[in-house]
Amino acid sequence: MTKQVLLGFLLGLVGYYGAYAQDYHAVEGSPFAGAMGVSNNPASILSTPYKWDFTILSTQLKNSTNAIKFGNYSYLSHPDTIAYKWTPGNIRRFASVNYNLHLFNARFLLGRKQAISFGLNLKSYTTVRTGLTNYNDTLKDMNDFFSINGPNTVYEAQVASSTWMELYATYSRTIWDDGFGRLNAGVTLKGMRGLSGAFAQLRNGGINRNALPTGETLYNLLAGNFRYGYSANYDYWHDNQSTSKNLSDFLGHSQGGVAMDLGVEYLVKTQALKAPDDDDDDYWDYEWKLGASLLDIGRNNYIYGTQSRSASTPKSNVTDVDLNKKFDNTGSFAEFNDSLSTIVDDFQTLTGQFKIWNPVRLVLNVDRPLQDHFAINANLTLNLGGNNKGKTFYTKEMTLLAVTPRWETRSLGGYLPLTVTTDGKVWLGGAFKAGPVIFGVHNWATVFSKTKAQNGGFYLSFVVRPGKHKGGFKQKEDKMYTCPKD
Repeated sequence: MTKQVLLGFLLGLVGYYGAYAQDYHAVEGSPFAGAMGVSNNPASILSTPYKWDFTILSTQLKNSTNAIKFGNYSYLSHPDTIAYKWTPGNIRRFASVNYNLHLFNARFLLGRKQAISFGLNLKSYTTVRTGLTNYNDTLKDMNDFFSINGPNTVYEAQVASSTWMELYATYSRTIWDDGFGRLNAGVTLKGMRGLSGAFAQLRNGGINRNALPTGETLYNLLAGNFRYGYSANYDYWHDNQSTSKNLSDFLGHSQGGVAMDLGVEYLVKTQALKAPDDDDDDYWDYEWKLGASLLDIGRNNYIYGTQSRSASTPKSNVTDVDLNKKFDNTGSFAEFNDSLSTIVDDFQTLTGQFKIWNPVRLVLNVDRPLQDHFAINANLTLNLGGNNKGKTFYTKEMTLLAVTPRWETRSLGGYLPLTVTTDGKVWLGGAFKAGPVIFGVHNWATVFSKTKAQNGGFYLSFVVRPGKHKGGFKQKEDKMYTCPKD
């Protein structure tokens, strides 16, 4: 580690870019979502008329930050050198990076009243926050950094990251069904394995300004608490071992956990009269579909890595000059810890376990079919976890609201999701479906602009479904969107 790493911690490590996300906005509320709909509402698997579907693979990336900007990179342009710039100014910086990978997710209807789904997922969430801090790219050392912030700045930052693998099983059934509507309920149980966990906290950091007779200004550390931890399975990865041995040790020293999802969907049935020559029933039709779900209720357990530490009560004689010298050539966590231990009075090794909550959230969804294969969906996500300033750590879903108009048939589809993030960013995205493939972007700007790649993401899925007879159910093609005949 270098002094730039120390600056990075003080700024909240907000420049991180390159991990991966959770919302497939194109299929939210769609009657063709199938197994992919489980991640938004476990009850939704009963709203698809296909007898079965099989998601071979789906993956998604989503990232958002106000701390860094790219200068010559977009999804359509990949130069050898990527320009980037730290955002200057006195602001609260943030970064959020989400990822998921769905492998071999299957769904089966057990008649019209029951359905099951199961599969394997990989999920990753990282969130970073800093307090109000001034920064510009002309800073040379810690003296410059403290100088532009002044003695009254309180330095704070929180980082939490959790990556896990899960096996899930979902069961959904119809609770009641009458002439006006149908209520479906579902539950998903998950067995998890925490693959990677980490956190960092800087709290109540402060400095004291000393003007010397020579005209120079020194800054002394005055207060602050710094904690950081990582999962112990990283300690078992060694360069002198084979990749297979490292993977075996890495996975073998991860910890297990459990989680669950709960959901309900209410379908308001169409009251339109059937045409005399329409011999199919209208079981799958609806005027409105209203959904509510509680997702990712659970947490992952991690054992502290050997270099996890807690540091507090800075020594009174430590200046910005000392910080520059002590952290200029640290190249490992162990060396960083050795330097950190010399500038505080209270320095402790963190042992035992730490826990990071999954992104527990309440999701409300409304879906409205229109004419000629058009529909519109609205999805509101409310995070229920707390902040990361205490001893409990939380990950967050970054989407607050998504409104998605769509045109969709069994084999083709076009989607235009409008997304509002929890940090107030507004993205206009798009997606298309062609047979088994769905590809979408969260923000068109990441495709056409070379300065917006830090805010957006993409998703891609390959889904196998039955042919035109829908796996044995006798239903007219896309009848849900068909207007009643005159």
